[in-house]
This record gives sequence, C-alpha cells and structure tokens, in this order.
Amino acid sequence: MTFSFTLNARDGRARTGVISTPRGEIRTPAFMPVGTAATVKAMMPESVRATGADILLGNTYHLMLRPTAERIDRLGGLHRFMNWDRPILTDSGGFQVMSLASLRKLTEEGVTFKSHIDGSRHTLTPERSMEIQKLLGSDIVMCFDECPALPASRDRIADSMRLSMRWAARSKEAFGDRPGHALFGIQQGGLEPDLRQESAEALREIGFDGYALGGLAVGEGQEAMFGCLDHAPEHLPQDKPRYLMGVGKPDDIVGAVARGVDMMDCVLPSRSGRTGQVFTRLGVLNIKNARHQDDPRPLDDTCTCPACANYSRAYLHHVFRSQEIISSMLLTWHNLHYFQDIMQGMRTAIAEGRFEAWQKDFHDTRAQGDIDPL
Repeated sequence: MTFSFTLNARDGRARTGVISTPRGEIRTPAFMPVGTAATVKAMMPESVRATGADILLGNTYHLMLRPTAERIDRLGGLHRFMNWDRPILTDSGGFQVMSLASLRKLTEEGVTFKSHIDGSRHTLTPERSMEIQKLLGSDIVMCFDECPALPASRDRIADSMRLSMRWAARSKEAFGDRPGHALFGIQQGGLEPDLRQESAEALREIGFDGYALGGLAVGEGQEAMFGCLDHAPEHLPQDKPRYLMGVGKPDDIVGAVARGVDMMDCVLPSRSGRTGQVFTRLGVLNIKNARHQDDPRPLDDTCTCPACANYSRAYLHHVFRSQEIISSMLLTWHNLHYFQDIMQGMRTAIAEGRFEAWQKDFHDTRAQGDIDPL
C-alpha cells in the first residue's frame, strides 16, 4: 500500500479527508499528540489511541541524542520501541536546533551545535536528518529546514527561507524512493506574503507528498498567524495534506482548519495536563485553584474520558495538590480526549456542510465561561 490523500469534502476553505498509509488511516483534520522522546508523557500508547488519535509525532532532535536513532533501529524501529503500531510523523530537528541547542553554527551544509543534555557536539544536515528519520522508521518524514526566531528582519527571513528551499531539494534527493513512506516539504517565509508564495513555488517544483506551514506559532500571536494563514495555504497544492506545525490552543486549531489546514500538533494538551491546566468546552480550568476542592462535578459534564466519567473536580484537585502521578495521567487523558473531540466535531461538520454553524457554536459555548485565572 502506498501513501495517499483523499479529499472527501470542503465547506468554505475547511476540508475533511483521509490520509492512507500502510500503518492505517489518518482522518483529517487531524491533531497529532506529541511523543517527544518516544512517549506521550503520562500516557500509555493504548490510552492515546483511546482518545481518538490516529497518528503521533516523534522528535528527531531528541531521539538522535537519546537513546540515538541507531539504537532504536537495532531494537526494531520507533513503532516497536514505543509500542505504537499506527502512523508516526517525525519532525526534522531544525526547530529544536534553533530553540534548544547551544553554540549553534549555521552553514550551507547544515548546523553544528552542542547538545542541551550533555554538551556533546553534533551536526545535522538534510542528509543526516533523512538518515535519522529512516532509522526511526517514520511514516511521514519532514524536510530539514531552518526556522529563524521571530521577530526577524525581512532579509534574514528571506535568506533563511531560500536556504531551507535548497535544503528541501537535498532532503528529497536523500529521502530517495521509499514506497509507503511520505516526505513533506516545509513552507517558510515568516509573515511575508510574497516570500510564502516564493517558498511554495519552490516546494511545488521539487514535489512532495504533503506540505507543512513552518515558521508560525513561534511567538507572533494569533492575529498575525491567522493573517498569514489567510493566504499561505492557498499557495500549496489542493490535492496534498497541509500541516501547520506546533499549533496549538483550541481556538488556534479551529481557526487554522477554517483556513484550509489539515494537520496540527502541539505539546499543549499534555504539558497543560501536567501543570493542572484543563481544557473544557466552556473554557480553561486551573484544577489547583481552591474553588475546586469541594466540587463534586466532573471537569466537563459532556465529556466521556475516564477523568470525567469516574472522578470529581474535588478529587482531581486533591491529587494534583498532593503531587500524585495519577493527576498527570488523568488530566492529560482528558485534554487529549477534548482535543480529539474537537477534531471529530469539525470532521463531521465539514462533511455535513455546517462548519460555519459549528464554529459559531464552539466560540459561543466557550464564551459562556467556566474559566479560572491561570
């Protein structure tokens, strides 16, 4: 079986479809939980699947440092290593080199840097990134790119984008012919419409199985991000999946889908679960707040996740304040379940031609407010 994308319905610019891979189908719009170090923190793989997730994201940078891609390959590949038999997308490592590594030196060849873990020196190039992701056994591989931190000058963004396009061509060549596996190109160009278009044209000329929108959700704010998404996805092929990297909050996700995005990922639901931040249809709760200590209600009375079905806010407040491990498990499960509920709601609404009404109800319900100060 080969990699393919079937677009089933459109409603405005919102789309729903199916990505088919040898390891299973991915329903779009899709939210990918992040398994940075071969695990979604505080979750068992079967629990992640139970939330409705069709695909996970793994991290090239972290896995190349520890336990190393070569070790994972010797142990049977990332799917076997982490006991997840469905599709995995791995990022290229470019963003983490920018955001985590020290003594970073950028050249045409690639990036040399010191590990944030032990200070050891490493080099990532397009060819090495492709090699690592092949060793991991990734179903969807991301091109190696350079992601400058915003704000940055137009000249810096343009130079970075054009370097990333040259690296994209090298990534494609190094990826080679791998039936059943997909390679995604990454559009860059910051918030500049003409640079986004130039990047998309370069990627289309190279040719990829899917296309990502990179260089967003890096501190520019929702209004600026949506402004970019008002035009950037339309430069990408209509018949390929579009992936917005590193997004995000529920209203970011809904706004992105409304602008033609098919795939997203973010650490937010799992990271927030570990810090007591809970996403519900009525807003965001901070479970450590004292107002929950005597509250017998569930987090969300419409949610069917184990945290809501079996435990009260009072109990969840108690185990969080007591620093019990079950708190991270239950709150993360709830957050991931809620995010997947949003995705299923959007898929159904788009298929039935009522996405605009669904979107209005989503925002109106959240405006009712059951929100804690954070």
